[in-house]
Amino acid sequence: MSAISVHKRRHRRDRWKNALNDLLLWVVLFIFFIPVLWIILTSIRIRSEINAHPPVWIPTGFSFDSYKILFGMPTPEGAFGMGGSIPVAEYARNSIVIALVSTLFAVIFGTLAGYVFSRFRFRGKNGIYLGMMLARAIPGIALSLPLFIVYARIGLSDTVTGMIITYVALNIPFTAWLMDGFFRAIPKELDEAARIDGCSAWGAFIRVDLPLALPGAAAAGIFAFLTSWNEFALASIITRTPASRTFPPALFEFTGQFVSDWRGMTAMSVLMLIPAVAFVALVQRQLMEGLTSGATKG
Repeated sequence: MSAISVHKRRHRRDRWKNALNDLLLWVVLFIFFIPVLWIILTSIRIRSEINAHPPVWIPTGFSFDSYKILFGMPTPEGAFGMGGSIPVAEYARNSIVIALVSTLFAVIFGTLAGYVFSRFRFRGKNGIYLGMMLARAIPGIALSLPLFIVYARIGLSDTVTGMIITYVALNIPFTAWLMDGFFRAIPKELDEAARIDGCSAWGAFIRVDLPLALPGAAAAGIFAFLTSWNEFALASIITRTPASRTFPPALFEFTGQFVSDWRGMTAMSVLMLIPAVAFVALVQRQLMEGLTSGATKG
């Protein structure tokens, strides 16, 4: 009877502990969600509540005029705001193309590099690996001026191609590091068994190692996409016109010397959130599997 009582007490204590952990988790998530909620609410507030003091936390009215102005649609407020003169479609196209293409190439080259570092021995391997990791540690703002000068001389300044090359080089070191860890978790005996069955080194990589490392590639793709999508320092220096400018530097077009269109800025920020959230949601399962596998590898 005493054993049953002890078991009940432990069960009750564990249940309360889990409930407190869940409550703490929801509180932390809500704290991190407050800025996003504020951006969304600001984009649909009425004009008089934007700069109100004290701040109006709960809007008394809603208006979607900021989105209409952003896309050049007529509104009851007329042409107030800067959104109607900003080429949102071009910025959206540039951001999507640059983020997707750079992510694709970064994952491909990073996966190949990770496989080479994990499976082969060659002269200068440690030096090359360390150099890649140190290169990734350099802040983007320190690279902006040299890249601007080089791109201006070779004709890649203010081009989508130049931005793709920049983000591919920026994301390869992290992708290679992440994939190196995943490939090291795959036993080399599987490669040897594949070669005994007649596979070449390339065939063993395609048929054995790569399918097992796909969760890691999905995780690397998520981080590479979000890095390219949200990067500001390099994009603000290399891009100067709507021909290649992405969303982050475009947000500053809503600020002027004497006035700032906060509703337009937050409306564009909401538009930025939608593709990023959709991309993460599509590969969420692969991302969780990849992070879990990477955390539990021996």
